[in-house]
Amino acid sequence: MTTPTAPAPAGATTLPAPTRPLSLSRTTATATRVLRQLSHDPRTIALLMLIPCVMLFLLRYVFDGSPRTFDNIGASLLGIFPLITMFLVTSIATLRERTSGTLERLLAMPLGKGDLIAGYALAFGALAIVQSALATGLAVWLLGLDVTGSPWLLLLVALLDALLGTALGLFVSAFAASEFQAVQFMPAVIFPQLLLCGLFTPRDNMHPALEAVSDVLPMSYAVDGMNEVLRHTDMTATFIRDALIVAGCALLVLALGAATLKRRTA
Repeated sequence: MTTPTAPAPAGATTLPAPTRPLSLSRTTATATRVLRQLSHDPRTIALLMLIPCVMLFLLRYVFDGSPRTFDNIGASLLGIFPLITMFLVTSIATLRERTSGTLERLLAMPLGKGDLIAGYALAFGALAIVQSALATGLAVWLLGLDVTGSPWLLLLVALLDALLGTALGLFVSAFAASEFQAVQFMPAVIFPQLLLCGLFTPRDNMHPALEAVSDVLPMSYAVDGMNEVLRHTDMTATFIRDALIVAGCALLVLALGAATLKRRTA
C-alpha cells in the first residue's frame, strides 16, 4: 500500500535536486551568458581594456625626466592596475545579478554553485587575458619598460593579479546591498594592500607589525613576483612561490565566493 505524500506548505521554496559540483557544459554556458551581457556594455569593456593602459601611459610621462623610476615601479603597477579594475567591474556586475534576482533564478535550475562561480571566473578571466596582454605589450614595447626577465612572465603575473581581482570582486559582492556599497569595499579591501605591498617602500623597512600583516596579503606577492622578473633573467624559485601564492589566494577566494551563494532568499 502506497502512503500518500503530504502537499508542500504554501509559499515554500522547493530546492532543486543536488547537482554535480562542477560541469564543463554548465560552466561554459554561464561564461557565455556573462560575456554576451558584457558585450552590450561598451563602457565596461572600455574601463577594463583601456584604463590600465591609460594609467601606465600617464605614469611613464609623469616620470619622463627619470625613466629609471618608471622602470622601478612600472612593473609593480602593471600587476596592480588590472587587479583594481577587475575588482571594481566584477563586484558591481555580480552585485547587479544578485540584487536583480538573476542568481537566485539561475540557482533554481540544475546549476551548481561551482558551475556559477567558475563560469563567472572563466568569463572575466578571458577579459583579464586581453587586458593583461594589452597592458604588458604597451608597457614593454611602446613605453620602453626595461625588464631583465621575460615579458611573458610579466604577463603571467599580471593575469594572475587580474584573476585575483575577479575573485575578490565576486566575494565582496555578497556583502554589498548596492553598487555604491560595492565601491565602498575598495578602501577596505584594496587600499591597505596597496600601502603594504612594498610599492612605496621595501616591506622589510616597515614596522614589524605592518610587515607581518603584509606577509599575508596577496598583493605583496604580486609585487614581489613582478620585481623578480625585473631583476632576474631566469624564472627563480621565489618567482614560482609568489605566483603560486597569488593563484592559490585567487582559488581560495573563489571558493569563499561560492559559499556566499544561496539557493533561496528570505
